Amino acid sequence: MHASAHLFGERHVLIPNGNRIYELDAEAFASIANASNDAEIDAILVSLGIDAPPFVDDTPLVDPPLRAISLAVAQKCNLGCTYCYAQQGDFGGAAKNMPLATALKSIDLLFADVAEGEKVNVAFLGGEPLINRAVLRLATGYASQRARETGAMATFSITTNGTLLTEEDAEFFEANGFAVTVSIDGIGAAHDAQRPFKNGRGSFDALMSRVEPLLRMQRRMQVSARVTVTPRNLALRETLDELLARGFHSVGFSPMLTAPTHDSEMHARDLERMLAAMIECGDEFRRRTRAGERYAFANLVNALREIHRGTHRPYPCGAGASYLGVSADGELAACHRFVGDEAGAMGDLENGVDSERQSRWLAERHVARQEPCRSCWARYMCGGGCHHEEIHRGRPACDYIRGWLHYCLETYAELGCPA
Repeated sequence: MHASAHLFGERHVLIPNGNRIYELDAEAFASIANASNDAEIDAILVSLGIDAPPFVDDTPLVDPPLRAISLAVAQKCNLGCTYCYAQQGDFGGAAKNMPLATALKSIDLLFADVAEGEKVNVAFLGGEPLINRAVLRLATGYASQRARETGAMATFSITTNGTLLTEEDAEFFEANGFAVTVSIDGIGAAHDAQRPFKNGRGSFDALMSRVEPLLRMQRRMQVSARVTVTPRNLALRETLDELLARGFHSVGFSPMLTAPTHDSEMHARDLERMLAAMIECGDEFRRRTRAGERYAFANLVNALREIHRGTHRPYPCGAGASYLGVSADGELAACHRFVGDEAGAMGDLENGVDSERQSRWLAERHVARQEPCRSCWARYMCGGGCHHEEIHRGRPACDYIRGWLHYCLETYAELGCPA
């Protein structure tokens, strides 16, 4: 593995500096393949005229504008998922709802310095956010009002377990163009084993009955499924095909890498099996795409779009920068996963963002400060991986991530970017 170049396909190379892709002739491809170190590769890139000044330096981001927040409107849940990062919804504390005043103050913080034409996002999470439906709806209306006042564009999203959805929720989400993510961990018994109600009863049938109006109404809103993958639910292709057939706009998979109880965490052998299952889904995506069919395998579709844009970044996401989470009590966190976690504390609504903590976070979490990221070809595609997972478990999934990104690069070389 080299930091300066990564070969894939028949004669393609990814240059991590800028995540640029080139198709080489056979001689140039062989010269990079036979190089023994990065200095040698750098000299070859210069000779080929495809070197460039650094697109990303090791200077941390400074004073990023806040453009997205997630509101933990309900730190409580009606399910009993043992692997839940939120410890079954309450984040290890007393179950609570976010007061309306806290939600509105959060939105005021989001809009504090927004300029006309800018886009902001308000996400509702929990626990199960629909337990506090009234605050969710009023906060949405308030954000829409603030968007009209500032000339900005407000977008909305929610992550829900789906078991409390109603026809009225479907109408509300459609009217406000919500991106709705429903947590589903497989079909039937596979889901029930991981996401039961607190009394132990399975939740799949209730979920699918409740989500039906959303699937039927979605035009402005998009209803997607997110599957948390553990060693127990690796039938990804079956899950993907069934959920797409039921009308979900897209389906994505995410490995369970860290849980408060360590229940269901993925290890090396599990991740090897997951990679094989992801590639099986990817091969079907390739087949369907060549046939002119839509096949909304979100992990691959999103990766192809990022590759096409040449996305390169020193952080994996906006956590602790342009995106913050807000607890029911008004505490600010690096993201929704750090609610109640001192490792990602970022201040509070009363006193604002703690600039010293944020600056330290952005310096420490920069990919150039991470090992072994600095010498990895995928560093500006991956950004160093999920902050929460790395802080609490390390990096057990690097081989999986590199294997998946390599497959995505090969798919891009074959198919290009989907429309």
